[in-house]
Amino acid sequence: MTNAELARGLIGEATEILREAQGYLQREAWNLAVRRSQEAAELAVKGALRGTGVEVPRVHDVSAALREHGDRFPSDLRAEIPWVADAVHRLSRERERSLYGDEQAGRPPQTLYTREDGHRALEEAQRVHAWAQRLLDALGGR
Repeated sequence: MTNAELARGLIGEATEILREAQGYLQREAWNLAVRRSQEAAELAVKGALRGTGVEVPRVHDVSAALREHGDRFPSDLRAEIPWVADAVHRLSRERERSLYGDEQAGRPPQTLYTREDGHRALEEAQRVHAWAQRLLDALGGR
């Protein structure tokens, strides 16, 4: 399997997960919208990294790998790496909390997020995904 094929697969999964996140927003499951948005952004960036030939790290916060290998991206995409890396980092910090809640405070995840949180996470993930999709397009794959 080629890097382009692996990239397409990861970014394709991110597309499906974004659809799930939108469904959670519609059902007002804010924590699940945040959780799935984080996963979509992570997979989109992993796909972008794979598309440029980078061995994808097996971590959820891929912002450091993206910054480290930014020189592999076309210049128009490279210019957006600081924002993309920051967004992926922000979302990764919510991964556990959106799934398990705040165990020390005894608060389930459903009580920790608002409509605004869900929408902001989804918008960031969609923008990260669009960025990764532009890389796929530049590589000649859809």
